[in-house]
Amino acid sequence: MHHQGLRACAAAILLTAVLPGQSRRITIDDVTKFVRLAGIDIAPDGKSLAVVASRPNYEDNRFDTELLLVDSSTGKSRPLTYDRRGIKSPRWSPRGGMLAFLAQARGDGPASAKTQLYVLSMDGGEARQLTRSESVDSFSWKPDGSAIAYVSSEAAVEKTGPERHNGSFEAGGGSILEQAAARPKHIWLVASTGGEARRLTRGVASVSTTSALSWSPDGRHLAYLRVPGPQTGDLLNSAAQVLDLESGESRALTGRSKREAAPRFSPDGKWIAYEYPVRGPYHTTEILLTTPGGGEGRSLTGAIDRNLKLIGWSSDGKAVLVGGDDLTSSGVWWQPLDGAARRLDLGDRVPVASSVSAGPNGEIAFIASTGSNPAEVYWKASAGAPARPLTHLNGGLAGAAFGRTERLVWRSDTHELDGVITYPPDFDPSKKYPLILDIHGGPSGSSKEGFSPRPQLLAAQGWVVFEPNYRGSDNLGDAVQSAIVNDAGAGPGRDVMRGIEELKKRGWVDDTRIGVGGWSYGGYMTGWLLGHYPGVWKAAIAGAAALDRMDSYNFSDINTGFGDMLGGSPWTGNRIENYRKQSAIEYVSRIRTPVLILHNTRDERVSITNSYKLYHALRDQGVEVTFIAYPVSGHSAPDPVHQRDVLRRWVEWFRGHL
Repeated sequence: MHHQGLRACAAAILLTAVLPGQSRRITIDDVTKFVRLAGIDIAPDGKSLAVVASRPNYEDNRFDTELLLVDSSTGKSRPLTYDRRGIKSPRWSPRGGMLAFLAQARGDGPASAKTQLYVLSMDGGEARQLTRSESVDSFSWKPDGSAIAYVSSEAAVEKTGPERHNGSFEAGGGSILEQAAARPKHIWLVASTGGEARRLTRGVASVSTTSALSWSPDGRHLAYLRVPGPQTGDLLNSAAQVLDLESGESRALTGRSKREAAPRFSPDGKWIAYEYPVRGPYHTTEILLTTPGGGEGRSLTGAIDRNLKLIGWSSDGKAVLVGGDDLTSSGVWWQPLDGAARRLDLGDRVPVASSVSAGPNGEIAFIASTGSNPAEVYWKASAGAPARPLTHLNGGLAGAAFGRTERLVWRSDTHELDGVITYPPDFDPSKKYPLILDIHGGPSGSSKEGFSPRPQLLAAQGWVVFEPNYRGSDNLGDAVQSAIVNDAGAGPGRDVMRGIEELKKRGWVDDTRIGVGGWSYGGYMTGWLLGHYPGVWKAAIAGAAALDRMDSYNFSDINTGFGDMLGGSPWTGNRIENYRKQSAIEYVSRIRTPVLILHNTRDERVSITNSYKLYHALRDQGVEVTFIAYPVSGHSAPDPVHQRDVLRRWVEWFRGHL
């Protein structure tokens, strides 16, 4: 173990090494300086759009956010805000004269950490703070622009006397890290000119912030998502509701009680579209159409056969815009209310489904990247028009050598699967190369050919990077996505190993130097592969690894939701043995590979108990192991300093062992 210091020094030098005659390769400093873009929204006149740009500030260890106004014709941009933190979710008023957004309140003390709602006039002047409540999670303009509905938690009850020292609370429905009772979230209404807010919903039931609020065109109703209580374990028990503002009463849209999402009124008010996994948990999500009067309605998107998100309605109300992972890219489709869907031609750009905006005349703005270009804003004048870049905020790497990406296809059992290969910049197929597996989490997600800092950084070291999409991934249709039900590790493990065998046929894999790593479910898969194929791996990294299915069910913030994969609760129906068999931690005695463990101490999604178990098991068996903990909250590092450290350790560990 005393050699680790020398390994780290050597790795630090090699991170920036350039061989004679080569173009400059990207470094950690490069990939940690990128501008991040989010929250795009086209103005009602289609002439401009708003977008949030975030830049890492390593001195103060935060992301500095800025609200930009971008001209849709020229791409010229200018900042609309100054010295504001935590900006997100810009939304234009219906007539375009104002722009609302969320940001942290200014000042010192606890109030400054709360997110509030602001409105900025396009005539000039400072943004006005509209709310002084608990943190605002989401909001939506009333169609006439006179008011804004928003979602915020109930205020904590202030205790007096000796009871102010009593912090006891009812627990169990949230994560193991809970420190106080969860409070319901409710809908409030505030005038766009300011004033006292009016509360619209009450009771124990909570408003889910996983979906935005949606107004009926006449401003008399709001569609929203309700969960039975404020605990995070209730999040999957979500049902679409329609609130009548005059009576204050809410009614269920369909009568279901689980897994509905994103109810949204059509522009003419005749329809509500919403998301739902028609075939059941861990199946693909489809977009359904019903009337405001209620009923389950019908699926619009079954023929697309992808795990979809509802982006929005066309301005004429005759189609919906949907997005989802598609092979090793992401797709955006126009889905008419009657007729076949049309996939938009975005070239080689990989869009982010949550960052697509439709304009009043069919314009589309989206944030996307390519294999060698970080995210920028792109513009399509119509669905059929070519996409052109509007921003060039990440153009500072001109001349740098990037690794080429390529889609790999192979078969495993009855499934056709795919994944992404990222080659070193000077790749020569006549040579042998170390192979690094970087396994995505989820499991319902996928690896794509858009720009990804970690694979590019690993490839810059002279390694081939393979990102396999195993069964459970959401980019290949319902049959592949749902195949993970009650098969958490064995089937996906075979998928990954058969992908490696396909790569070996190409002749350039050095099978004595294969590493594997992943985060979250990718960490689970790393543990499973180490325990079931122990002779393959030279080194491994387990990041926030969900190794113990029992810990996931009992300790996670979405706790009981993990039961869907394994047929229900481990405490009923004699399932506990099945949970153990499908937990990667059960096979830890077979691991002989050096492992680096990375985990946040306040990770609510995957409790750090998983990593402590792995560490003690490996150490007690004499296997080389290093455990790095980050004293921060979140499932992945939320701040730039720790994000950079994770990348650095990823490279150094493999450099030291390969």
